[in-house]
Amino acid sequence: MMLDYATAASLLSQLGNMTRLKIVRELVQVGEGGMPVGEIRNILDIPNSTLSHHMSHLRGVGLVRQEREGTVLRCFVNYDHIDGIVSFLTEHCCSADSTFQSSA
Repeated sequence: MMLDYATAASLLSQLGNMTRLKIVRELVQVGEGGMPVGEIRNILDIPNSTLSHHMSHLRGVGLVRQEREGTVLRCFVNYDHIDGIVSFLTEHCCSADSTFQSSA
C-alpha cells in the first residue's frame, strides 16, 4: 500500500501517542489472531475509558479494527497500514547518497 503524505502524517500522528504506540505494538506481537480488548487493558494497566479513547483514535485512521466474538471484543492491527508506513519512510532510502550500494 502506497501512502500519500496526508495519510502517512495521519497514521504517524496517532502512533506519536505512547499509549497508542503500545497498543499497536502489542497487537503486532500477537499476530493475525488479534487480542481481546480486556487483555490489552490488563497488559497496559489502564482504565477501560482510557483504552476506549485510544482505540477510537486508532480505529479512526484504520490502524486497528475490532470484531465482536460473543461477549469478547477482539482487536486486530491493520498490517497493510503498518507496511505502508514502513514503505513510505524507506521508499527513497539513500537515493541521494551516491556512495550507497543497495544489498538487494
